[in-house]
Amino acid sequence: MQFLLAFLVAAPLLGAVAALLPAPPGLKGRSPEQAVLRHGVTVTGVILAAAVALALGFDHDAPARFQATTDISWIPALDVRIHLGVDGISLPLLVMTALLFFLCALYSYFKLPAGPSPKAFVALLLVLESGTLATFAVLDLLLFFLAFEMVLIPMYFLIARWGGAQRQAAAWKFILYTLLGSVVMLLGLLLIGVTADTFDMVALATDNGRELSRTTQLLAVLAIGLGLAVKTPMWPLHTWLPDAHTAAPTVGSVLLAGVLLKMGTYGFVRILLPVTPDGMAAFAPYLGAFAVVGIVYGSLACLALARKGNKGDLKRLIAYSSVGHMGFVLLGIASMTPTGVNGALFANIAHGLITGLLFFLVGALKDRYGTADLDTLAGATGAALYGRAPRFGALLAFAAVASLGLPGLAGFWGEMLALFGAFDPAGGLPRPAFLTYTAVGAFGTLLTAAYLLVVVRRVCMGDPKAGPELTVADVHRYEFAAWTPLVALTVLAGLWPALLLGLTDPAVQQLLAGGTS
Repeated sequence: MQFLLAFLVAAPLLGAVAALLPAPPGLKGRSPEQAVLRHGVTVTGVILAAAVALALGFDHDAPARFQATTDISWIPALDVRIHLGVDGISLPLLVMTALLFFLCALYSYFKLPAGPSPKAFVALLLVLESGTLATFAVLDLLLFFLAFEMVLIPMYFLIARWGGAQRQAAAWKFILYTLLGSVVMLLGLLLIGVTADTFDMVALATDNGRELSRTTQLLAVLAIGLGLAVKTPMWPLHTWLPDAHTAAPTVGSVLLAGVLLKMGTYGFVRILLPVTPDGMAAFAPYLGAFAVVGIVYGSLACLALARKGNKGDLKRLIAYSSVGHMGFVLLGIASMTPTGVNGALFANIAHGLITGLLFFLVGALKDRYGTADLDTLAGATGAALYGRAPRFGALLAFAAVASLGLPGLAGFWGEMLALFGAFDPAGGLPRPAFLTYTAVGAFGTLLTAAYLLVVVRRVCMGDPKAGPELTVADVHRYEFAAWTPLVALTVLAGLWPALLLGLTDPAVQQLLAGGTS
């Protein structure tokens, strides 16, 4: 178990180095490009297998305890340690991350985005995977920061070199926003570590802020929260996200929505809630307010993009939907209750599965039609996917109803629990304000249903014999292979929520109690 977790973090880096080396003579296949793409599928597949083995070997009777731990002194002068561990909060994120990277590598093997060398593409993908897995596995504040920053450069190049129109501007906006947020976050992490005389996240969480004055906690929450809010992204710090998603290649959008956004909300749960409880209690009402504004704002932006004549880009629409969905995650965190935080963690996983599937589908739709513009796709009578490509249309409709929170699918439980948490927030928080947030959030679910149903009507329905596009390729085999696991897990998590909640709830209970229960 200890080896498996260390392997998960280190293996992608070794795979990235190997991707840049010449392929051995017996493994070249038809071309060097095919060899390196197969290498990417193999490495991410091995990492996924290791993540599944880690999950199977995890002691499910003690999900609140850190397991598979490694604790080695790295910088003794600063008491910085290579401290790794996994509990019920981080395990689902590790497995989902490994799965999404494998599916993206598999998809890219058959549909590589246009751009420079495939070697560079695979190497960047693997460096990105190492950084994201490390973020969910490390238990030292400075290591968390390094892993948090490690993902920025590979994602920048994936957007800037393999993206679509306006990719340079979108990549620069992404890197500038996230780097500026990270600088502020580093100051907050250093403030906690220097004041408490340790950077160990387990020790800090167990202490539950007793070594930190109220002023220190307030400053730390403000600084770290700003950095995490940019990555989440929280309204109004979200403006980099629609441009990045619109310009990114399909797999870049899948990973950005499915994995990178989760790093911000994970930081709120893993660091701020247990380490600075008094500071979080002071800022929680404001965090809840920003969360519900994001829910409504994201939904209204999607409604505007979905309207006929507005030339709305489908990738941009899904990006704005992420602002709304992550608003529910932040609302659950702001409630500071086990119910709300469990809902936030569940919504994190659900959003990764469902929005990852949506970006896969929209990318494939753009490949077929040459555009993601909704007006062009819908034409005069509708794109009529039900008639032209029935399996593709069914998958798009499934992803849409899952995203709007249909009961029985994964999207329902996280949003519902987040709203329940806000309805009865932690003691000391202003309940009238949170009741208002609950009502506004519930209204946001109606807006979400409205724009997603409009998208399904315009893209899936219509006369299949109308317009010049009479033939549209239905789902290919490699697309089925890449998308079926996301569909299956969305159904499984919706029908059996205890699969996730049984892992997260004991860990959340202990985390909110400061490691004492």
